Amino acid sequence: MAFTAKDVKELREITGCGMMDCKKALTEADGDKEKAVELLREKGLATAAKKSGRIASEGVVLDYVDGSVGVIIEVNAETDFVAKNEQFTDFVKAVAKTVAVQDPADVDELKTMQIEDGSQTVGEELTEKIAKIGENMNIRRFARFDGTVATYIHGGGRIGVLVKFDTDCADKDGFGEFAKNIAMQIAAAGAQYLDRSAVPADVIEKEKEILSAQALNEGKPANIVEKMVAGRINKFYKEVCLVDQEYIKDGDLSVSKYIDKTAKELGGSIKIVEYARFEKGEGLEKKEDDFAAEVASMVK
Repeated sequence: MAFTAKDVKELREITGCGMMDCKKALTEADGDKEKAVELLREKGLATAAKKSGRIASEGVVLDYVDGSVGVIIEVNAETDFVAKNEQFTDFVKAVAKTVAVQDPADVDELKTMQIEDGSQTVGEELTEKIAKIGENMNIRRFARFDGTVATYIHGGGRIGVLVKFDTDCADKDGFGEFAKNIAMQIAAAGAQYLDRSAVPADVIEKEKEILSAQALNEGKPANIVEKMVAGRINKFYKEVCLVDQEYIKDGDLSVSKYIDKTAKELGGSIKIVEYARFEKGEGLEKKEDDFAAEVASMVK
């Protein structure tokens, strides 16, 4: 399978490796990007690949909380200019409220529902906004939790986090700040899983394969490779599991120790049940405009 300069560029963005290393890896992997990432990691040239590749499309991630119901939603647009348009953000807020109140199963069902504080369906409102603003828009995804929830929006809608807790401390002074700190941790450190039990077995097996290849490529004898892999798997957990991560506001604590410490201070119990983290446009490619072609079309 052939590859292009664009593939090399994308592999660089995903792995942070040099251009020539990326080119060699793609050649060796016969153009397969995922295999190329694995090869670069086996050679110790790349750290764990970013969960999603290039982040490029525009839009916004917003939150909505009403009592025990919390929502985060991502709606994409073609340009950053439109994403800051008041009509666009008002529409996104109304859609988020619709998710909170009507609890749709997915985006398709959401589009059939009457938008909150309006007379049309969400789908009809979306079509109308596209016509008025003159730019394509898409309701990409949402998350909705019911219970003790907290949200955090970073960078004016670039990253959104929604967390659900099981706790008897929700009404106590200090819990609100704690919940926000956990949401900020998720936004900043981007944990892929809540805890070790949430990491799929096939992910662990693949990681062990890569770590074994790394150790052998470093010239380590086979009899100590297993011990090295066990140690590195622990490091892997600390990177990808929320409760195992180093707490960003106090490097002496892990997130689980910060939770335990806060629960003790508040005289109760706290457990993170689940969370969602959306980064605007993650995994989507931005349309690459050909400026010369655009000028030519305007002249015509």
